Amino acid sequence: MAYRNPTPTVDIIIELVDRPHRPIVLIERQNSPYGWALPGGFLDYGESAETAAQREAQEETSMLVELIEQFHVYSDPNRDPRQHTMSVVFIATATGEPQAGDDAKVVGIFESWRIPSNLCFDHDRILRDYWRYRHYGIRPQLS
Repeated sequence: MAYRNPTPTVDIIIELVDRPHRPIVLIERQNSPYGWALPGGFLDYGESAETAAQREAQEETSMLVELIEQFHVYSDPNRDPRQHTMSVVFIATATGEPQAGDDAKVVGIFESWRIPSNLCFDHDRILRDYWRYRHYGIRPQLS
C-alpha cells in the first residue's frame, strides 16, 4: 500500500523591529498561485523546519532573520490549491531593507491596517490569528 502525506512547508511572519509599529514583510509571488504571501516554501529533504524558515526568508527577502517562536501549524487540506501541504509558521524579527529574490516578484512592508486583500493560500487566516495573538495574546484555536 502506498501512503500519501501532506508536504511540509514553512511560512515566516517577519517583523521589522527597527520601524514604528513593527510592520511585516510580504512578497508578491512570481509564480502561481499569484498574489501576496508570507515568505516561505517547501522543506528540503534532511532540513529542519527552522533551517528552512531561515533559508526561505533569506532567499525571498534577502534578510537574515532571527526566529522568535514557532507560532502555529496550518494543515487544512485545501490551504494550497496545488497540493495538500502542512505549514509550520514562525514569527521572526529582522532589521534593514528587504529585497525581492528567488520566486518573489516584489517585496512589500505592511502595517496591520494596510495588508493587501489578494493574499494567497490561507495567509489571510494566518495573519488574522497573528494579529489577535500580537494584540490580545490569544493563540489560534485548534481546528
